[in-house]
Amino acid sequence: MSLNLKPLSDRLVVKPIEQEEVTPSGIVLPETAKEKPQKGEVLAAGPGARDDNGKRIAMEVKVGDKVLYAKYAGTEIKIDSEKYLILRESDILALYE
Repeated sequence: MSLNLKPLSDRLVVKPIEQEEVTPSGIVLPETAKEKPQKGEVLAAGPGARDDNGKRIAMEVKVGDKVLYAKYAGTEIKIDSEKYLILRESDILALYE
């Protein structure tokens, strides 16, 4: 997939992974009852922040990583009916497989 966004500094573009619409017991969840996703896949990463001396600090998160992020973190954007989040690297809580 080609995404025409290039994040700056220590920012990431993340595609949220939506939760199941049906519970294990078979109950269908309406859109309003679903929790905001906290899992996603990193689609683009900036070059990293700079320290006090102007030296670049490498990012720990890379494109393709699956991440858990803070519930209300980042800025949601919509491109071609797809939702994406722009997050700071500090909003990432953990990597998962």
